[in-house]
Amino acid sequence: MALTGDPQHRGMADAGRDTVGSMVLDAWDAFLEQTAAVDLDRPTRLPGWRVHEVCVHLGLWDDHAALPDLIASARAGGVGTPPDVDGTNARVTAAHRDASREEVLAALRRNRDATARYLAEEPVELDTAPAVAVVGRLPLLSVVLGQAYELAVHGLDLVPCGAPPPPPAVLQSGLAALADVTGALAAREGVSGGATLATPEGGWAFAADDSGWTVRRTPAGDVRGTAVEAPADLLLEAASGRVNPVAALARRRLRVHELGGLLALAPIVQSAPGIPGGPILALAAQTLGGVGGLLGRLRGRR
Repeated sequence: MALTGDPQHRGMADAGRDTVGSMVLDAWDAFLEQTAAVDLDRPTRLPGWRVHEVCVHLGLWDDHAALPDLIASARAGGVGTPPDVDGTNARVTAAHRDASREEVLAALRRNRDATARYLAEEPVELDTAPAVAVVGRLPLLSVVLGQAYELAVHGLDLVPCGAPPPPPAVLQSGLAALADVTGALAAREGVSGGATLATPEGGWAFAADDSGWTVRRTPAGDVRGTAVEAPADLLLEAASGRVNPVAALARRRLRVHELGGLLALAPIVQSAPGIPGGPILALAAQTLGGVGGLLGRLRGRR
């Protein structure tokens, strides 16, 4: 059965804002250090995007205030429809294409500061209130944690442009966010199951059922049950579509344990085509069921 009413478990939101807040703000600080070391005019591996565009769409502008909008959504009970990510990205990057380096970096700092203000000033009850995110209704604190995934992935995008790599802790926070959103969507769609995102430094496991979803840290070497195993940067790049997970699997850079358990989770991509991790879930269908073309790939996400 699909999840109804108030779930008993809400993934990383159950960990509380002190835990989640530290992960997110550390990710922001690391990304700001990366941007300080790179030329914003350098092209990235994202088609048509310089470092400038990557940073602009992560910033807080007068005409683009994602976090305040999410807070308003949570206060209103999580009503509304998910935003058009492609359209929003195109509009914002076009509007600020000629912004100076100082203006772009200031917009990034404003978004980091807005996150810090939320964590310090907003009532804790908002943390578990539903907000309408790109993939649908999620607890607001889970959406805030989703920034860590985006910052980790974009931090990896900046490395070929001359930026230092994201710290290992930031990559782990990105994986925690990935586990959280996957577990949330599984619970929402009535899919019982779970998986571990395993790295040599440890990883994150999620489990979903009709009571909600849980997320927990796993130690190094814990690869029991259904799991996707790879270095943290490769897991994030496969999840975001930067790396083809089928090719990584063929080269044994990425390993899947108990693929049938991953296949059970693959249908959630149908309900949320833009889900982070979609390519990995589609991999299960491609490998076992031959229906990867029906599930699609990660779409509308930079």
